Amino acid sequence: MEDKPRYSRVSDIIDLIIFMLSKLNGVSLNDIQERFGVSRRTAERMRDSVLSILPQVDEIATDERCKRWGFTNYSLNELVSFSNEDIAFLENLKPACDKMSQTELDEILTKVKALKYKHTKMDEAQVELLLQSEGYAVRQSQNYKVDLNVVSVIRQAIKENRKIQAEYKDKVRILEPLGLIYGEKVHLIARENAKGQDEYNYVLHRLKNIEILVEKFDPKGFDLQEFSKKSFGVYFGEIYDVKLKFIPEAAEDVLNYNFHPTQKMKQQPDGSVIVTFKASGDKHIMWNLFKWGYAVKILAPKVLKKKYKEYIDEIRKNF
Repeated sequence: MEDKPRYSRVSDIIDLIIFMLSKLNGVSLNDIQERFGVSRRTAERMRDSVLSILPQVDEIATDERCKRWGFTNYSLNELVSFSNEDIAFLENLKPACDKMSQTELDEILTKVKALKYKHTKMDEAQVELLLQSEGYAVRQSQNYKVDLNVVSVIRQAIKENRKIQAEYKDKVRILEPLGLIYGEKVHLIARENAKGQDEYNYVLHRLKNIEILVEKFDPKGFDLQEFSKKSFGVYFGEIYDVKLKFIPEAAEDVLNYNFHPTQKMKQQPDGSVIVTFKASGDKHIMWNLFKWGYAVKILAPKVLKKKYKEYIDEIRKNF
């Protein structure tokens, strides 16, 4: 692996210190290699440089086989600061978020601004100027109100592997909460005791009278990231082997578009692009394809192609 030029070494050491401060369990040599794109030998030299100038760095004991280094004394936290640009960026994110995320982002911004006031004066005029010169396009979405106290209770239950009791669609249910997925709506992924060991999707704002129970559950190695890769959107069902063909005129946009984590793309000699991926959630797939208009054709599976044709026929009835 090619190392970086020598002029970047000082800034890399400072960045490594900040990186160590950000990790409760410290960093390994592999972490340093991946973060800075350097060889193992260079990662060792960078670690040794930090150890030689900062006696506060400790070797941190973990369950892992590899060694990790970091800070148990956080007296260097003032190395980390927030610029006016950082604050403006967070402010600009709010219009792109749903209502619940906007409320949480406001709380985070209050803390960030308090830290900045503590260490350096925040130039509110400069932040306002940045907000006026940058922004996000209007985001069309449904506007459901989610109680942050509900989110807090569910997060606690997930963290402690505790079951919850809640009303959902006029029925009291015992759930094993596994994770939250944010989309146009916020969804709780959970197992329901009365339904066995499969995972189900619950729209968060429809859960009522939630309480954490004493009884714990075993998540059985559930991985939310891997689980969410199975779906196109947030709804789960039959997994399709999807194959799409896009016309040459759409190639540039398609090749830079993220359809799904499992996607594979191949441009054809005529300039068209074949996209394949595995996912469930046929409605979300169709809704996404609809915005591509005549530029896309479903090659497989036949059942999705049939549903898409029926979907278009239903729309045409209104015109």
